Amino acid sequence: MSGPILFLLALGLGLAGWIAGRARAWAFRKSVPDGRLASLPNYHAWYVALWIAVPVALFAVVWSATAPSLILQSVLSTPEASQLPAFGFQRDNILREAQAVASGAAPAVFNEAAKPLIEPFREAMARYNLMGFAAALVIAFLAGAFAYLRLKPDFAARTRVERAVMFALLLASLVAILTTLGIVASLVFETVRFFGMVNPIDFLFGTQWNPDPMSGADNPDASRYGAIPLFWGTIFIGAIIAMIVAIPLGLMSAIYLTQYADPRLRKWLKPALEILAGVPTVVYGYFAALTVAPMIRDLAQSVGIEGASSESALAAGIVMGVMIIPFVSSMADDSIAAVPSAMRDGSLAMGATRSETIKRVLIPAALPGIVAGIMLAISRAIGETMIVVMAASTAANLSANPFDSMTTVTVQIVAMLTGEASTEHHTTLSAFALGFVLFLVTLALNFIALRVVRRFREAYE
Repeated sequence: MSGPILFLLALGLGLAGWIAGRARAWAFRKSVPDGRLASLPNYHAWYVALWIAVPVALFAVVWSATAPSLILQSVLSTPEASQLPAFGFQRDNILREAQAVASGAAPAVFNEAAKPLIEPFREAMARYNLMGFAAALVIAFLAGAFAYLRLKPDFAARTRVERAVMFALLLASLVAILTTLGIVASLVFETVRFFGMVNPIDFLFGTQWNPDPMSGADNPDASRYGAIPLFWGTIFIGAIIAMIVAIPLGLMSAIYLTQYADPRLRKWLKPALEILAGVPTVVYGYFAALTVAPMIRDLAQSVGIEGASSESALAAGIVMGVMIIPFVSSMADDSIAAVPSAMRDGSLAMGATRSETIKRVLIPAALPGIVAGIMLAISRAIGETMIVVMAASTAANLSANPFDSMTTVTVQIVAMLTGEASTEHHTTLSAFALGFVLFLVTLALNFIALRVVRRFREAYE
């Protein structure tokens, strides 16, 4: 029996336990003189339901992981499997074909040697599905009976249920922390392996990026792994050009929407502006490659700029800046709107104009939120990949000319991990080193944003 079916069974049995527990609690209310229980009937119901659903769900996870191997071992022990090749890809392919037909995922087998194994697979699947179903029912019955028999008029079901909910909330809060720790651990481990092959100084301060996936894995050419062009391309496209576009447009949009726009117009403009954040990045990439990049190239040639490329950092940076306008605008909008009206009214009462009030009162008071939005936008920009691939190419150039083709760290990470080199090759491991550096940069940006927010928030509270 598959995992999703077992989960549905857990929900169904939990619902049955909820109904039974609630009915028993209502029966207690009739037997108690004043009709008052230590907990409401709903808490008794949830206590029984959790005792049934959680063990069955845990069993579903374990069974989903172990059942396929048990089915495979059962088939391999049959006489029909004695004719299979001992090892290799052909053996695995035959087993996969027979299993796919037996499960109904495929109509027929391509390899004739897989036909005798179809029936053994079907029998094994039916047997283990029945075993899983029976085991789930037994677990549900035992756990449900234990919980059901514990219900009494003075039973503190509410305390038990709230503890279970608090434990679930704790696990949910730990997911982000554990995920971050897992990412950091994997990056650090692979980065250390890479730096064991390539000197970190050559990697961090070298000016040539030209990895060779066909070179020997034991003797990498360290001069090919200079990441300065990648770091510069990431900063130039994501933190300079994109921010030159996003910060003024986003901040001015927020000022207009909060201070000048009619409420009816704001109701339409703000959602329309935030739609930009929901457009897929591949759409921005097509727009940059097919519209913006040729337009910039033609414009540069018309004014006499030679060597303007159809794949330029300027095209990618402009489109990227448009993409992250909502990050700046939304945070600035919320921050300006949150400034106490007494500060604005006091400034206007002292004779300041609306523009002076915005420049000298509202913007300084909303600075923490504005800076946080800018940092969030920079973090989003330096992690962008599709726009750079489609509009700025994959060439690692160290140039300050915005009309030249460039690349970023994220693009090279994709290129290294999707290449033909093995996972043990230094070319592949270089992607983890780049990812680790990018992780440290975004982490530093987040720390800077938090420090700015805390420092200026204390001044205006």
